[in-house]
Amino acid sequence: MPEQTVLLRKEVQQKIKEIKEVDLLVGIPSYNNARTIGHVVRAVQAGLTKYFPQMRSLLVNSDGGSTDGTMEIVKQTSIDLNSILVQHRVGNFYKIVTPYEGIPGKGSAFRTIFEIAKALNAKACAVVDSDLRSITPEWIELLLRPILDADYDYVAPYYHRHKYDGTITNTIVYPLTRALYGKRIRQPIGGDFGFSGKLASFYLTKDVWNTDVARYGIDIWMTTTAVANGFKVCQAFLGAKIHDPKDPGSDLSVMLHQVVGATFSLMDEYQHVWRNIKGSEPVPTFGFVYTVGLEPIKVNLEGMLHKFRLGVKELSQLYESFLPGELMWFLQTFEELSTDKFRFPDDVWAEIIYSFAVAYHRKLMSPEHIIKSLTPLYLGKVASFIIETWESNADEVEKRLDDLCLAFEKEKDYLLDRWFEEEEE
Repeated sequence: MPEQTVLLRKEVQQKIKEIKEVDLLVGIPSYNNARTIGHVVRAVQAGLTKYFPQMRSLLVNSDGGSTDGTMEIVKQTSIDLNSILVQHRVGNFYKIVTPYEGIPGKGSAFRTIFEIAKALNAKACAVVDSDLRSITPEWIELLLRPILDADYDYVAPYYHRHKYDGTITNTIVYPLTRALYGKRIRQPIGGDFGFSGKLASFYLTKDVWNTDVARYGIDIWMTTTAVANGFKVCQAFLGAKIHDPKDPGSDLSVMLHQVVGATFSLMDEYQHVWRNIKGSEPVPTFGFVYTVGLEPIKVNLEGMLHKFRLGVKELSQLYESFLPGELMWFLQTFEELSTDKFRFPDDVWAEIIYSFAVAYHRKLMSPEHIIKSLTPLYLGKVASFIIETWESNADEVEKRLDDLCLAFEKEKDYLLDRWFEEEEE
C-alpha cells in the first residue's frame, strides 16, 4: 500500500489500513447538506450494490465543518440491500466520514478523496454533489462503467437543464473551453465526475491545493487538467440535474469571478496546448439520451438589461483600457436598443471574452476588477439569448448554443493574435 501523507487524519489512516484495498470509490464533498445528503448516500450505495456487487467499494464523505448534522446523517444512512437486489452482494461496502484538512473549499475536500483513492489503489472513482435532488443509482454506473470497461480516465457529466439554468456555462465556459482545447465536453463544471485511479494520483502531483483553485475552481480545473494532459475523456448522460435554480439575472458576480477566473488562470498554464488546436470534436457519450421534465426558472429580463446599460455607462473608461474601439462602439450601440430589438452578436461576444482573457493574462489591473467588470456584459449576453430563444424548445436552444460555440472557434485567431503578439515582437 502506498505511503500515507500527513494530509489524512490518524483515524482515516487507521481505517485505510483495515480496508487495505478497494475497487471502487465514490466521494461526496459536503458542507451543511443535512437536508439532501441522505438521499445522495442512499443512491450511491444502491448504485454500487446493484451494478457492482462483486466489487469492494468505499463511500467517502469529505466534510467542510458542517454544523447541521450532515456527517451524522451520512454515518447513519443505509439501505435495505435485499429490497433492491436479486443477486446477493459478494463484495464489501465501506464508509469513511471525515472532516477535510486544508483551506476551506471544495478543492480541499477533493484532495482528501484523491489521497484516499490513491492509498487504497482504487481502480475507478466518482465524485457527486451533496445537494442533488435528481441523483439515481444509475448515475453511479454511468460514471464508473466507462473507466472499468473502456479504459477512460475522465467521465464528465452531461445533463439536460432548463434553457436558462447554467448560463455561465452556456455563454462562457462551454464555448471557451471547447474552442481552446478542442473537445465538446458539454458540462465542464457540472460537479459530478468519474475518474480513474491513475488520474486521481496525477491530480495529487499538481501544486494547486493552497490556491484559489482549491477554494472554488476545482470543477473546471479537473476537466481542463484531464483534457490538456492527454487523458482519455468521455461524458455520461445523467438525465436531469435538479437543484435549487437561480434567476440568471440575480447577483452572480461572485460565481462569475470564481469560475471565469479559474478558467482564465488555466489558460496561462496550458497556452502551449491550446495555441495549436483548431476547431473541436465530439467526445464519446455513454448512456441513453432522453427528454426529461425540468423545473421552470424565473427570469427578470428588464433587470438584466438595466444592469447591462448601467454597467456600460459606468465602466466605459475601464473597458476602453483593454477593449478595442470597434467593440466599444458595439457596446454603446447595444446600450441604445429597445428590449424587443436587443441582440448581442456571437462574434462580438467571443471577441469580448477573448479580450478579457488577454487583459487577465497581462495583469492590466487586479484580476478581481477584470472579472467583476465582466458581469454587466455577461447579463447583456444572457438577456439577448433569452429574447432570441423565448419560444424555442430544448433542441433549438442547443442548436443556438452550438452556433455560439462555432463563433468562439472561428474567432480564436483574434485571441491568438493578441495573446502572443508580444512574443512575436
